[in-house]
Amino acid sequence: MRELLAVVLMASAMACFAAMDTTTKFLAAGVPALMVIWARNVFQLAVVSATLLPRRGRALLRTRRPGLQLGRAVLLLGTSLTGIVGIRAMPLAEFTAILLLTPIALTLLAALGQRERVPTGRWLCVAGGLVGALLVLRPGVLASATIALLAVAIVAVNTCYQWVTGRLAQLEDAGTTQFYTGAIGTLLASLGLPLVWQALPGGDWALLALMGMLGMSGHLLLLQAYGRASVSQLTPYLYLQLAFATVAGWIVFSHRPDDWGLAGMALIGASGVLAAVVQRQGFPVRADRSINKTRQ
Repeated sequence: MRELLAVVLMASAMACFAAMDTTTKFLAAGVPALMVIWARNVFQLAVVSATLLPRRGRALLRTRRPGLQLGRAVLLLGTSLTGIVGIRAMPLAEFTAILLLTPIALTLLAALGQRERVPTGRWLCVAGGLVGALLVLRPGVLASATIALLAVAIVAVNTCYQWVTGRLAQLEDAGTTQFYTGAIGTLLASLGLPLVWQALPGGDWALLALMGMLGMSGHLLLLQAYGRASVSQLTPYLYLQLAFATVAGWIVFSHRPDDWGLAGMALIGASGVLAAVVQRQGFPVRADRSINKTRQ
């Protein structure tokens, strides 16, 4: 019963993240990307400050790794910027499929950068994910060279962000990390805000608030899920976000992926699930500790 509840919580978190991306795509058509990023960071900082500062005070501000905290915040800004540009340029389902290559890219980082042993099964999953990405994008046929490079940038920046997040998770308190990420992100985004600021109708402000609430709700559900089951048990359910995003893109934006795109998404999902199964059978990879932090 405990594991079943964890699966329900995980599925709910993925639905929240898909709804957040849908809202972001809707907003990105008319709201400057920097304003969207600024609103995300302000919302995160406000929630963390309101919930943790009164209870923990100055202890929340103590960090032993200020450089890593700064790096994570900057990388998150890069992840947010490439993500919003990607959401604006790509259909929602295709964007989500590309984003979900990150756990597979972490395998490459673990093998090449950290010289960890990676079993043959996981290399096959990496290959399957890359083939799936090619089917989704089809550079030169469906996607331009610019879109293909944007997809590479999304995966590269997000993978670096996940790696730094994984390092900080071992060294720092999670609340402290969330506070500094929100504070630094708000400060840096605010510096450029005067250059892009524009008056927004009340409906757009309401959507910005909804976007923040969906993101925060997704994180809370995610934490609750991982409190009831292990990462290896729940990682396959991360790919439910792809199904939710496909349905949302179809309903809200009237976009249905073609057969090649659906095949590519299925291959990415299957590769990710198989990678989690291989890991669960006794082939741990340290980078996978960051998988459950794909959204911050």
